[in-house]
Amino acid sequence: MSKYDYDLFVIGGGSGGVRASRMAAMGGARVAIAEEYGFGGTCVIRGCIPKKLLVYASRYREDFEDSAGFGWTVPQAKFDWKTLIAAKDGEIARLESIYHENVSKAGVEIIMDRAEFSDPHTIHLKKANKKITAERILIATGGRPSWDLGGAPGAEHCITSNEAFHLEKLPRRIVIAGGGYIAVEFAQIFQGLGSQVTLVYRGSKILRGFDEDMRDALTHSMEARGIRVLVNRVFKRVDKAAGEFFAITDHDEMIEADQVMLAIGRVPNTDHLGLETAGVARAKRGAIAVDEYSKTNVDHIHAIGDVTDRLQLTPVAIHDAMAYVRTAFEGKPTKIDHEGVATAVFTTPEIGTVGLSEAKAIEKGHAIDVYKSTFRPLKNTLTGRNERSVMKLIVDQKTDRVLGCHLFTPDAADMVQLVAVAMKMGATKAQFDATIAVHPSAAEELVTMRSKSYSKEP
Repeated sequence: MSKYDYDLFVIGGGSGGVRASRMAAMGGARVAIAEEYGFGGTCVIRGCIPKKLLVYASRYREDFEDSAGFGWTVPQAKFDWKTLIAAKDGEIARLESIYHENVSKAGVEIIMDRAEFSDPHTIHLKKANKKITAERILIATGGRPSWDLGGAPGAEHCITSNEAFHLEKLPRRIVIAGGGYIAVEFAQIFQGLGSQVTLVYRGSKILRGFDEDMRDALTHSMEARGIRVLVNRVFKRVDKAAGEFFAITDHDEMIEADQVMLAIGRVPNTDHLGLETAGVARAKRGAIAVDEYSKTNVDHIHAIGDVTDRLQLTPVAIHDAMAYVRTAFEGKPTKIDHEGVATAVFTTPEIGTVGLSEAKAIEKGHAIDVYKSTFRPLKNTLTGRNERSVMKLIVDQKTDRVLGCHLFTPDAADMVQLVAVAMKMGATKAQFDATIAVHPSAAEELVTMRSKSYSKEP
């Protein structure tokens, strides 16, 4: 009989923690999972899923406008924020219930409590004031929005993406600080729903790390929609008076708003977990330091997902969870594989990307051929909308292998998922060219770009 209460104790009921606990329990392990807020984590409750629902809502205004070009007459559209939020809340409650049910069905003991380390094998349940032990412990506590304004006062007047999902009313004017996924997505959500939006970003160009053509295309698209994009700026302070907010930049610009939202990054949820008591080392920004098997410096304690600050994507956390279960419970040591992970930015249009950007390919020493196509989507020919799609392939000159694919077009997320499969298999440009196109579709551009746009050497 084991001297521990559980074979595995999981801290955190997000996508990674849920998957690991279920798979370990279904394999026969005695498993418990502790979650202090709700099952599904950031993605389900206050991230990917509710955000995508709001993205859908934000696109209807343009759909109504575009329908006229196809012969439809639509009465004046009217949007109601409270109806959207209530519908969103109902769907999130349904999904959270399913997560909870699936974990329970797998035989995992669910503990709705905050869990903190008392020692390397002992967990203290704060609400119940109870201690339990486990042979193995998995930390999957995810991340949270940063409130760090770099010393500038007024962060307490701001909201983050967490609060944006629960606003009482749609702000007429909103200022968003940041230039990453969350900032640009919410900028277009609020603009699409009718808000006047100003985006303030400290860098010279939004979406740092993405291919330059994608960054430029999105910036142009946002500005064409009426979003004010201010770069090379930070907040000097944020003031509040008489129900209004005033964001003052380091250029001494005063931007009046009804809400100020911070989308300036996310930080790992590692505070007050008792990691020091357990002897678990942390890396920069408080992230839990792990090796290629997600193991911390304490042999029986592992960490997965955003809390490790490796690649902050929900499917990555699920991948980490599966690799952990194979390693710890199935006797099949499995290294984390974060290469060739596709991702999407759910703006309008979307960005889908997988592999190396042009700049990163050169930095890694590849001599490359670049194939690029800029075109007006077929739908826009009748709507009169001038927005153009951009598609780009980065190809290694020596091997002909496709190193990167970058898409700025409607439905880019769905397209890039399938491209990622081909690239994971080592697809070459010749194999793309040998594939017969689906016509008429935007995706056919990926297999019909025959003329090289330009080449670059490292």
